Amino acid sequence: MYNGTIQLTNLSIGYQTKHGVKLVAEGINGSIHSGELTCLLGANGVGKSTLLRTLSAFQPKMAGKIVLIEEKGERREEKDISDYTDKELSRRIGVVLTEKPDVRNMSVRELVSLGRSPYTGFWGTYSKEDLLVVDEAIAQVGIEALSQRMVHTLSDGERQKVMIAKALAQQTPVIYLDEPTAFLDYPSKVEVLQLLRRISREAGKTIFLSTHDVELALQLADTIWLMNRGENVIIGSPRQLAQEGALGRFIEREGITFDPETLAIKIICNN
Repeated sequence: MYNGTIQLTNLSIGYQTKHGVKLVAEGINGSIHSGELTCLLGANGVGKSTLLRTLSAFQPKMAGKIVLIEEKGERREEKDISDYTDKELSRRIGVVLTEKPDVRNMSVRELVSLGRSPYTGFWGTYSKEDLLVVDEAIAQVGIEALSQRMVHTLSDGERQKVMIAKALAQQTPVIYLDEPTAFLDYPSKVEVLQLLRRISREAGKTIFLSTHDVELALQLADTIWLMNRGENVIIGSPRQLAQEGALGRFIEREGITFDPETLAIKIICNN
């Protein structure tokens, strides 16, 4: 299995409207590394989902480059994602979306098996190797006890783990997740982010996710990408961004303070 690193150079993102191109952000430069958990932070409407959709090739970039660097042994290949076919990308980038899967009459193992679709050919027939990969993905996420459960009977936290297992079964070096903790209670949020951090390290995956759970991201992320409207994306470790004041400017407002030493967010009650 090869590792993947994403390199962005002067990337501009946006979308087409009837009045022309609407730019959301431009001049984005940075790398998303394998073996790390990278979290994307920013206010609502700043462009986090647009960036993820662009990185996933769900929508075209407006300018710049998105290069996937692949390494397998001594072989190294650098290629812009626009130069891959859809099938080639499906073997390199896995995506876990915010929306809950509307699935009935399907077991957890069957849903995870759909992650093998880039490899099964026209008839969608699973080989013994495919099924072994599925079982390994289920074990990696620790949901063996759920494998025969029907998907619609699961809790939100259980369902999110299943979707992560499906992405692992896809065997891509890169996994993007859009708000993976959005519908979860606090213990489940912690569990999912801890799981993703562990997977990034143990499997050498490039894992990049958007989240509004700032405090958890500061505790568990290796790298933070901070999007602010009208500004360049700021990239660094939580400690670096705290010391530079970027996190304080993002978090602090009336009634909310941020301690750059402890990375703690405090709410001030005046009554």
